[in-house]
Amino acid sequence: MAEIKQFKHAMKPIKVGPITLKNRVQFAPHAINMVNELGEPTDEFIKYVERQARTGVGLLTVYATPVDRETGIDYDSEIDITTDKVCCSLVRLTEAAHIHDSKISIELVHAGRGADPKLISKDYALAPSNVPIPGQMQNLKVMDKQDIDDVIAKYVDCSLRAKRCNFDMVMIHAAHGNLLAQFLSPLTNLRDDEYGGTMEKRFRFPLELMAAVREAVGPDMAIEMRISGDEMVKGGMTIDEVVEFVKVAQQYIDLVHISAGLVVDWRASFYTMPPYYQPRGMNVPLAKQVKDCAEITIPVSVVGGINSLAMIDDIIESGSADIGVIARALIADPQLIRKNLLGQEEDVRPCMRCWGCAETFGSHIRCAVNPGMGMIAPFDEPGIAPVKKKVVVVGGGTAGMQAARTLVERGHDVVLFERSEKLGGIMPSICNLPFKDDLRAYVNWAIRATMKCGADIRLGVEATRELVEAEDPDAIIIAVGSDPVKLPIPGIDGANVAAVLDVDCGVVKPTGKVVVCGGGVSGCECGLGLAMEGCEVTVVDMLGDDKFATGLAGITRNMLHMLMGDNNMRLLGERRVVAIEEGGVRVVPVGGGEEEFIEADWVVDAFGMVPRKAIVEELSGITIDTFVVGDANKIGNIKQANFKAYTMACLI
Repeated sequence: MAEIKQFKHAMKPIKVGPITLKNRVQFAPHAINMVNELGEPTDEFIKYVERQARTGVGLLTVYATPVDRETGIDYDSEIDITTDKVCCSLVRLTEAAHIHDSKISIELVHAGRGADPKLISKDYALAPSNVPIPGQMQNLKVMDKQDIDDVIAKYVDCSLRAKRCNFDMVMIHAAHGNLLAQFLSPLTNLRDDEYGGTMEKRFRFPLELMAAVREAVGPDMAIEMRISGDEMVKGGMTIDEVVEFVKVAQQYIDLVHISAGLVVDWRASFYTMPPYYQPRGMNVPLAKQVKDCAEITIPVSVVGGINSLAMIDDIIESGSADIGVIARALIADPQLIRKNLLGQEEDVRPCMRCWGCAETFGSHIRCAVNPGMGMIAPFDEPGIAPVKKKVVVVGGGTAGMQAARTLVERGHDVVLFERSEKLGGIMPSICNLPFKDDLRAYVNWAIRATMKCGADIRLGVEATRELVEAEDPDAIIIAVGSDPVKLPIPGIDGANVAAVLDVDCGVVKPTGKVVVCGGGVSGCECGLGLAMEGCEVTVVDMLGDDKFATGLAGITRNMLHMLMGDNNMRLLGERRVVAIEEGGVRVVPVGGGEEEFIEADWVVDAFGMVPRKAIVEELSGITIDTFVVGDANKIGNIKQANFKAYTMACLI
């Protein structure tokens, strides 16, 4: 019998108002895009909630659910809890959580000034003051007393509906720049009546709302409030005011959930949805300030890059919070809690915090490292293949490793050829930048997991056609990757020119003035790493600088652009490199114009990659079932490579 690893705090029950959670782990609310046109959760949504509960969390929360579909929607794939028509589906949703003894909550929200004009039915949005957001509804109605009473009534109505559908808790969303946060914040509440002006008056509307919800649902339903510990913008709400608000609000709520930032401000959104450039547990100090207030007696939860039971134990041990809130790490590996308890932390598939899971517009949730997440059957949890086959995988990079692991999981005999002496492809070279800890953890895990998955792995062996044919395979997956583009530019082979992969892995260490040729993700992140080390960096590309690093998820890309600006990097778009010389780079405008010379001590070749088509052609035609995946198929990112490799392996 396996010994269960003991955690001092994380797995202990905790009482939250009228309910008791079996442990201190909460699955954070996040968009999954699994509702139909009527706003009902689909069968896939219900199954996803069941899988969330199956992870072993004590509490899970259904993501942002508008209480007002006339003026309060900001996202097009949210449950409609404003009508009894969805109750049957919602009961199935709560039942899916309760099967696993998890408590379930639903996040109730009104977008206020953040409402999307394409989604609301009114020709105006509601707000405490006339402070519109670029790109959102510009016609704002400053709320009067009737509007305030109406919104409160809608929160009450939706809370009661949630209670009838067996939710254990409702989460009142007062964070991230939504309507309640707009009233709380001096940045957006410019009123001079009883609902604005002083701090106490800004608190009035949210407190009235919470009091009404508490009175309506009674003492036997828990209420949680989500709030930004700091809005992370000049003039916004800070932790000192948040502490004062929680002191008063706790008479109506049972749990306060500490996040940060604003979704409606692109710079502040990096605190609401922190990419891998941010430190893990970044909101813990904010939660601690709430927890340290002797007058606040309700439990405190905290979200933001938490990824293990050990981390939750440390947070609780330090007196910073009572509950750790996780989303992405549990999406990346739904077995995280189980593996932690069995002392198998090294087997936990790491989340890269790339925010590929947030790039879901037009599709269900997807995960870069867990490609079955959000997929329809049989791709969601592939079982044993009906016929066992012998499959040759050529290439041990991202896609090849994913294919091998999936094929073995399905019961196939797998031979993997990798011409180098180690697995990983180019990934070990690109994960050494100072902000790549999460990628590095994933790369190390992928190599470990593949090496022990049960495939016959042959390192240092180049897969020729004859060698593959000798294996007599039933199917072949070609994942031979890509090579750097070689452009016929004078000086490209100069002593002052370094390949981007050599710079990333530290083989070459440029100093002084550096010109990075290539505005893709690789070039921009390489340039950022150099700028952080003190280099004067210019990034040049034929694309406009607004299109630099387009391979990243939007949130991550926006933060990269912010960091490049903060580190004084010069982005020079719409320029073509015509020559590299000892002292710099010559470029010409794409649309025509005078030649420019950019001084440089070093030049980084980040012109991009090209698929190894010659190898693909050599290995094609051996079997009918031949699949080309990863960069060998199409240059892309890890998410795209894993997804293609995984789905093709599921077809064999």
